[in-house]
Amino acid sequence: MTMSKTVPLFLSVSAADPRSITRQITDGIRVAIASGKLPVGAQLPSVRGLALQLTINPKTVANAYGELESEGWLHARQGLGLFVAAPRQRLSRPERDRRLAVAVQAFTSEVIGLDYPLEHILDRVSAKLTPLLNKRSA
Repeated sequence: MTMSKTVPLFLSVSAADPRSITRQITDGIRVAIASGKLPVGAQLPSVRGLALQLTINPKTVANAYGELESEGWLHARQGLGLFVAAPRQRLSRPERDRRLAVAVQAFTSEVIGLDYPLEHILDRVSAKLTPLLNKRSA
């Protein structure tokens, strides 16, 4: 078996973002995995390495990694680090359905007051999701 090489994570975090730093990290890694930018088996940077890269507290990175591991996006190999998990190790169908419902509710609550026509909102969502979903299935 060949040793995996750590894949660089091109994440950025911003204090201006309304999401917590932990959430910005988990969201960024989920998108990178779902879009295929981080393939199954890719090794992630160490907690300390990513914390230095993002100039944040290592505890924040550890929390984000822990959340992604508990959700099945990542898996730890003792003494080797964290790696992107195979899809079969990810969330169950009921949990995926629950999370989609929560995300849709949050999104709806956020955009309802913006006074855009439905078509415009759906076009924007489609424009954002389609390239990510196409990369994943390629």
